[in-house]
Amino acid sequence: MLNRVVLVGRLTKDPDLRYTANGVAVANFTLAVNRPFSNQQGEREADFINCVVWRRPAENLANFMNKGSLVGVDGRVQTRNFEGQDGKRVYVTEIVADSVQFLESKGGGGPSSSKGGQGSAGYEPDYNQNQSFNQNNNQSNEKNPFENNGEPIDISDDDLPF
Repeated sequence: MLNRVVLVGRLTKDPDLRYTANGVAVANFTLAVNRPFSNQQGEREADFINCVVWRRPAENLANFMNKGSLVGVDGRVQTRNFEGQDGKRVYVTEIVADSVQFLESKGGGGPSSSKGGQGSAGYEPDYNQNQSFNQNNNQSNEKNPFENNGEPIDISDDDLPF
């Protein structure tokens, strides 16, 4: 059996971080994922997918990402049910994230300013430290990949390993 989900999308609002009675962190968030095709009016539609992440990755997500941040989610689909306040059975389907990858760096060009680093550990690389990179690589003629300060670079599909 296989239950694996991989998503890339933007947060629709700031993650909702809470703690269980035992002190375990849990963050709920909704990911807007664009569909790969346009509708009959030529507009791109998106799916809004509810996700949950636990423990340290939940705290990192809440601390470093906010509304509009681009993230990657690797996890599984889970369905649960409970009795609602009105006594009716409520069914919830959501993605339980094993990991959440931060796909934008600080100030990384989303609809709103991103507070994030890269990776689920909340690492915040400082791409503006080009001097130390260049000093350590003076013997190489390779171009510093971070010289564009987060701006897109001109690269051919033939240069990509995938």
